Order: sequence, then structure tokens, then C-alpha cells
Amino acid sequence: MRRTAVVTGASSGIGEATARRLAAEGYEVIAGARRRDRLDKLAADVPSIRAVALDVTSQESVEALAGSLERCDVLVNNAGGALGLESVAEGRLDDWQRMYDTNVLGSLRMTQALIPKLVESGDGVLVMVTSTAGLVSYEGGGGYCAAKHAQTSMVETLRLELVGQPVRVVEIAPGMVKSEGFALNRFRGDEAAAERVYAGVPDPLTSDDVADAIAWCVTRPAHVNIDRMVIRPRAQAAQHKVHRVSG
Repeated sequence: MRRTAVVTGASSGIGEATARRLAAEGYEVIAGARRRDRLDKLAADVPSIRAVALDVTSQESVEALAGSLERCDVLVNNAGGALGLESVAEGRLDDWQRMYDTNVLGSLRMTQALIPKLVESGDGVLVMVTSTAGLVSYEGGGGYCAAKHAQTSMVETLRLELVGQPVRVVEIAPGMVKSEGFALNRFRGDEAAAERVYAGVPDPLTSDDVADAIAWCVTRPAHVNIDRMVIRPRAQAAQHKVHRVSG
């Protein structure tokens, strides 16, 4: 039977690129996200991708997806995102709640629902797409950094708890990625503010770059676990150190 990969947040950006890349690697891909119209276009473009409406903040939605699967060999917890750049003192509680619900609890729901199938596969791979924000904090990133630190902690705990089981646990921690919608969502639709994030940065990462890293980790031999891959553009030495060129 064909190996199956589940990718959350697959309607755009890193999720969409990962779904396409894993399909190219020979997987049957279950692409889950809330924007079903975009998923349907993706599935029409790539026959080995199946579109599934999914809201990772809904236990009912997650259970419905898990119950529809005969098997799951790979789970890519990619759904998430950032909201706002306010200081901790001025942060919006609703933003923090949404970031935690999506990034952390969404990943928890998907992981709990599919761990049994990953174990049953005999060579399961659980990929958590976190961020360098889960390793190093920065001003204005309090809520997002908190959520990504929680995901990083979840990965590390899972690896300890699943040792001896046929499941590899992989963390992908991207730095600056110019992916569709990420900065625009963070700045609540302010296109000018979103563009300033990448202004003058020569060649920020693309969604395809991250998808390539995910696919490489997933396709290693069964005995090889890539614990954590930090991937940044050459122009970014650290969260606070980015090379920019004037126009």
C-alpha cells in the first residue's frame, strides 16, 4: 500500500510546498486546511494529493480527519502563524490565544490523533515545523516566541517518550522565510509593513526551500533521525542580525 503523509496548513506557503514535494517523492498526501477552495485547486493540480477540510483548533475536525485514514506514515504539523509585533506589556490576549491554539494545541491534537497510526506504520515520521523563534526570543515576538518555544518543548518530550517505538521525531526550525501570507497575516493585512520585513534582504528563504528540507529529513533511512534542522537564508546570521542592501 502506498505510504501516506498528512500535511496541515496545506492551502498555502510552506504547507502547500510540502504537500507538492512529498507527492513528488511518491507519497499519497492528505492536504488539510480551512480554505477548502484552495485545497481543491491543489488537488486538481496534483492527482496524488487529497484535499481535506481541517481546522486544527477543532477536536471534532481533527478526529474526523484521523478517522478517515487507513494509514499514516508521515505527519507534518505545519499549521500555525504569527499575529502582531506588540510588546508583552501591550500584547493582545486574543492574538496570544489564537497563536497558542493553532501552533501548540493544534499540533497536540494532530499528534495525539495520529500517533497510533504512525506507530502502526512501522516507520512513522512526525515532523514539527517550528521556527528559530522557538530557540531565541526577540522584542515584539513574545506571543509567537512563546508558542514556538512550546512546540520545541513538545518535540523534545515526544522524542523521549517515543524512544523504542518505530517513529522518528523531527523539528524543522526555519528563520526568515518569505512565504505566502505569513508577514501579511502578522501585520493584519498591512502590505507595506509586511514588505518591510524583507526589504533589502538578498534571497530570503522560500517555501520550497523549507519543503526541500522537510522532504530530505522524511526520506532518510529508517534508523536515521534528524532531531532538529535550523534553516536560515545566508543573509540572516541570527534573529537580530540580517544583511540588507540598499535599493
